[in-house]
Amino acid sequence: MDKEKLKELALNYHSFPEKGKIEVVPSKSCNTQAELSLAYTPGVAIPCKEIERDPELSYQYTSRGNLVAVISNGTAVLGLGDIGAEASKPVMEGKGVLFKRFADVDVFDLEINEKDPYKLIEIISKLEPTFGGINLEDIKGPDCFTVETELKKIMNIPVFHDDQHGTAIISGAGLLNALDISGKNIETIKVVFNGSGAAGIACAKFYKLLGVKPENLLMCDTKGVIYKGRTEGMNLYKEEFAIESDRRTLADALVGADLFVGVSSADILTDEMVLSMAKDPIIFALANPDPEIRYEKAVALRKDLIMASGRSDYPNQINNVLGFPFIFRGALDVRAKEINDQMKVAATIALSELAKKEVPQYVVDAYGIESLSYGREYIIPKPFDTRVFIEVSLAVAKSAVETGVARVTDFDEQKYRKALEERYEKKLKKYSVK
Repeated sequence: MDKEKLKELALNYHSFPEKGKIEVVPSKSCNTQAELSLAYTPGVAIPCKEIERDPELSYQYTSRGNLVAVISNGTAVLGLGDIGAEASKPVMEGKGVLFKRFADVDVFDLEINEKDPYKLIEIISKLEPTFGGINLEDIKGPDCFTVETELKKIMNIPVFHDDQHGTAIISGAGLLNALDISGKNIETIKVVFNGSGAAGIACAKFYKLLGVKPENLLMCDTKGVIYKGRTEGMNLYKEEFAIESDRRTLADALVGADLFVGVSSADILTDEMVLSMAKDPIIFALANPDPEIRYEKAVALRKDLIMASGRSDYPNQINNVLGFPFIFRGALDVRAKEINDQMKVAATIALSELAKKEVPQYVVDAYGIESLSYGREYIIPKPFDTRVFIEVSLAVAKSAVETGVARVTDFDEQKYRKALEERYEKKLKKYSVK
């Protein structure tokens, strides 16, 4: 599709027949005098008094337990950069659509006109009584690390910066399966990152959590390899990945590497770089919309390659929609105080295991292909696989309970699975591609 046609369609989509992409709809009837007196005065005073007595009852008598704030200051929006809070709103509304469409989570999007990270922290921290969770979005690095870290210390509800952890969790599932298919060991693979922003740093940290050895991980930025003793272009977050190495360029780093993870810019991988990698190389070229190397070019160079990208028109799309809706679904349902590392790993493992199962026909039909099965071109589930809703939500909720961050104490795994199935039938089935 040419750019002018895309522009026309996108602007029409966002302005007709209604402006924007979301609306607020009452969940209770308010059609009679009796219902009005319950919805508002005088009846509303009764739950107010109950919540005053016990603030935890806000989860019982309001929609807080199914409400997430999607918050941005517009400083790092998609591939557009610092375009401002107002211009970020279509993206935040879109995130709200995905939360509702895939996991029946309600959203208020909040665009905050504040670039000072500490003032932003102060503003967001005051919002806790309204929400069951906070999804931070499109905040520039390194401010995003500061904002999330400090808010997690202050707030007693989940705070999750999806630009960091979403890509890490989804690609982590792809990594586990790529290693399984290629017969490689996560503790011995040589890993090269290109890009040291929010997603790159978070993915690298998460891969170490999954088992990658720190001494086997090289991170590159626009200045080259991050190594001990380098001073140019360094910061606190990059220092964690500075190791002793005599390699200085991306090309140097990739010689003999098992895995390349790109969260950088288009077309930076050359033929020579790809050919220099180890046997059965894994390439995650995640720059969007144009990856670090085109899929067609990469697979032509290496028949033994396993490749993933951020694009839906290539195999193995690393799509954050496979994560955040269900991570919040599980966290909200057990009223988790945070989303911890164990919950993230649980989501990754659930996605990894689901990819190994037989693919339903409706998923195959949705992508217009004849068949789909676990292998080099299918290492992570597709976004339209409705089983993701059940399996990832359940894994996250269970992990929250097991690690002691859930407020719900009477968790029953089978009952919760049934509740998810009922929610899907009642609320989400209408969105199904079947």
